[in-house]
Amino acid sequence: MASSTTTLPLCTNKTLSSSFTNTSFVAKPSQLFLHGRRSQSFKVSCNANNSGEHEKNLDGVDRRNVLLGLGGLYGAANLAPLATASPIPPPDLKSCSRAHINDKEEVSYSCCPPKPEDLDSVPYYKFPSMTKLRIRPPAHAADEEYIAKYQLATSRMRELDKDPFDPLGFKQQANIHCAYCNGAYKVGGKELQVHFSWLFFPFHRWYLYFYERILGSLINDPTFGLPYWNWDHPKGMRLPPMFDVPGSSLYDEKRNQSHRNGTIVDLGHFGDEVQTTQLQTMTNNLTLMYRQMITNAPCPLLFFGQPYPLGTDPSPGMGTIENIPHTPIHIWTGDNPRQPHGENMGNFYSAGLDPVFYCHHANVDRMWSEWKQTGGKRRDLTQKDWLNSEFFFYDENRNPFRVKVRDCLDTKKMGYDYAPMPTPWRNFKPIRKTTTGKVNTGSLPPASKVFPLAKLDRAISFSINRPASSRTSQEKNEQEEMLTFNKIQYDDSKYIRFDVFLNVDKTVNADELDKSEFAGSYTSLPHVHGDNTTHVTSVTFQLAITELLEDNGLEDEDTIAVTLVPKKGGEGISIDSAEIKLVEC
Repeated sequence: MASSTTTLPLCTNKTLSSSFTNTSFVAKPSQLFLHGRRSQSFKVSCNANNSGEHEKNLDGVDRRNVLLGLGGLYGAANLAPLATASPIPPPDLKSCSRAHINDKEEVSYSCCPPKPEDLDSVPYYKFPSMTKLRIRPPAHAADEEYIAKYQLATSRMRELDKDPFDPLGFKQQANIHCAYCNGAYKVGGKELQVHFSWLFFPFHRWYLYFYERILGSLINDPTFGLPYWNWDHPKGMRLPPMFDVPGSSLYDEKRNQSHRNGTIVDLGHFGDEVQTTQLQTMTNNLTLMYRQMITNAPCPLLFFGQPYPLGTDPSPGMGTIENIPHTPIHIWTGDNPRQPHGENMGNFYSAGLDPVFYCHHANVDRMWSEWKQTGGKRRDLTQKDWLNSEFFFYDENRNPFRVKVRDCLDTKKMGYDYAPMPTPWRNFKPIRKTTTGKVNTGSLPPASKVFPLAKLDRAISFSINRPASSRTSQEKNEQEEMLTFNKIQYDDSKYIRFDVFLNVDKTVNADELDKSEFAGSYTSLPHVHGDNTTHVTSVTFQLAITELLEDNGLEDEDTIAVTLVPKKGGEGISIDSAEIKLVEC
């Protein structure tokens, strides 16, 4: 595979033809598609730039094709006085610029896609008719026939890189992630970021949808489905063997070589190897899955991430699965020992250059479906600012389209489903206790004396008051009790992780997570923004603790003990305050 530092040549104008009267697009349109224009042709514009500054060829996509519903319930203080559901303003056609790796380094090539000249004429996507669902199989169980097809499709996609501006080429597909995630786009005058917010799940679902259809078209198999890396099951807790064959189109040289050949993946990995047994690693993994899917995600915004309407700052806060295991698997797979920035999987700009990225995100996407099946209040968001958020993609025929979040909520309507696999984490609630009784909170400093905390360079314990105790079942159903850390600040170019425990002191063994006192973890993958010169991110981190209080016999306590254990980058983490709040789902 070519180095990620290859500089793309300048291009000449191309025309991407599109006939929207094609008989394959016969699905009944929803109201979303009523304004789509038909029978258009789209020209790709590449403007040469000889100035040596940010390349302006392949300038970016329409802001309306990227984000976001206006105004409304969240972030209203940061918005101009525009009505909810107003159309997004006309785009700045020069908005796509060089992506950044860190404050000193730009990505050495343009991540911007080929740009239709008439962005106003780009239609909304309509699902083609289908006779059979594409079934996505677990990667570890795929047979030789399937692997051969997948290798062939990926090889043919790589061959399309001969034309560096072919939107179906492997590098152009990888560039989609680079542009959306490393500061190449701006919307509403602010940088666009599809991570660390409620955009994470729908963006990646649409991204994989088109990637999968492109692969199928290259082998003339409309039923081809991407495999999913089944890391939430012990049988899938290794790099899938099909990706670990040197010379194969699915192999990537830029991976951590110590994590090959059947090494058990650590779903909480953040650069440092945990010295424990394989059994304990798998046990920790299942514990993390239970916490992220069940305990800490009883409410939609906790699972999806925080609201991100137009006009607000990017990265308002990520959901549980984006936090863990999504981010640690990126770090675990990337070649941190040999590459300067964890390439390929360990950095947003380069992650799509590793074919296993799409396999990883297929399982992330599967978690969306699994979460909704868990019951309770676990359902899709209903805010219009989320449902009407938009992105831009090319389909398998090289036609540009706009898509909306509201049209990716049902995988079967999108034409695919997942081959079933057991989910042992559902029944993996931690029951083992570190302590036999209750920690003496009177021996610990109160939160008011610990925060603000200048740096989390060692484990700390503190006591914190609850807003209510001995709550009834009805009260618990109406409001979730949230342990909230306000204004966590750190350098967003660094790897970050810390763990949170209840009812233990700072002597806790933080390498064994299968304890009822383990509440959860905060993580962050490097995601430097071009317009953030200080690279200091400020986030709020919430953990749902109602279930933990029950499991540890703390429901009747007015004050509880909390311990924070830094795992990576703690010396660069500051926290303004901590509190417990009651929040409606």
